[in-house]
Amino acid sequence: MQELGRLSAEEFQKAPKWPLVLVLDNVRSLSNVGSLMRSADAFLVECVYLCGITGTPPHRDITKTAIGAEKSVRWEYRGETEQAIRELKQQGFRVWALEQTHGSIPLHETQLTDQPTAFVLGHEIDGVSQEALALCNGAIEIPQFGSKHSLNVAVSGGMALWEYARQTLSHES
Repeated sequence: MQELGRLSAEEFQKAPKWPLVLVLDNVRSLSNVGSLMRSADAFLVECVYLCGITGTPPHRDITKTAIGAEKSVRWEYRGETEQAIRELKQQGFRVWALEQTHGSIPLHETQLTDQPTAFVLGHEIDGVSQEALALCNGAIEIPQFGSKHSLNVAVSGGMALWEYARQTLSHES
C-alpha cells in the first residue's frame, strides 16, 4: 500500500474531496451498497446518501464488498430519497439520475464538472423512483450495445464516477 501511495482511512477522511455525492435510492443489495462505497472511496466522493430501504453500515454484507470503505467514506441515511435530492439542490449540486429514460443524455456527452455533482442510483429492478427522477436536473444513461438493457447498479455507479474523474483530471491538466 505504501508503494502505491494509498491513503489510510484516517488520511482519507481528512483529505479534500471532490464536490461529488452518491445518492442510493432504495438499493436493496447490501453487496451493491458496499461496492458503491468502495468506489466512493476510490474517487474521493464527499458523501454517500443511503435512502429508503438501502441498508446501512455496520453490516457484514456491506463490509464484505466495501472492504473498509464503509469506515472511510462519509455516509448519511435519509428516509426518503427526495429529501436528499432537495438538500443537495439547495447546496448548489446538479443532481443527475443514472437512468434510461426519455430524454436521458449519454454519459460521455454530459458535462459533469462545472458545478457540484450528485448521481442518483436506483433500485436494482425498478431503477430510480419516479418521485426522485422528477426532482433531478436530468438523467444520464450509459450506452450499451449487447442484448441486455441494463447494468448492475454498482457497475453503473463506478462508470459514472470514472467519467467524473476523467473530466476533472482533464480540466486540471
